[in-house]
Amino acid sequence: MTNPQNDPVARFGPLTAPGLAEIDAIADHAFGSLPAEFRAAIGQIAIRVEDFPDEETLADMGIDDPFGLLGLYHGIPLTERSLTQPSAVPDMIFLYRRPLLDAWAETEGEAAGTTLYDLIRHVLIHEIGHHYGFSDADMDRIEAE
Repeated sequence: MTNPQNDPVARFGPLTAPGLAEIDAIADHAFGSLPAEFRAAIGQIAIRVEDFPDEETLADMGIDDPFGLLGLYHGIPLTERSLTQPSAVPDMIFLYRRPLLDAWAETEGEAAGTTLYDLIRHVLIHEIGHHYGFSDADMDRIEAE
């Protein structure tokens, strides 16, 4: 018989990193926690979770390390849109699971109480801010609400 004290699975349960579906569920919950007027003004925006950004995205942004990008807004910011020409590019926010998990692991020790949910919510607000052309102060205010 296995001693539960010596068996990490029996003691702690199966320890696995959250997968794409779990990160997607956290992102859904985090998006739903944003102020209703903020969510309503965003309109239709898709949130897509991938393990890493693709090579083309990294090259376009001049990023060498695939862990260097946690999220990305893809679309035309409201400040650059034309009223006479609808956007052919759908608004989308990408969240990158592996860089998020890496950043969370690095910050957890520094900022006690930082949860994966907090980090994902922070990245969502930041990427939505790009959609609106918000300043960092605007995004800080939204996060505080």
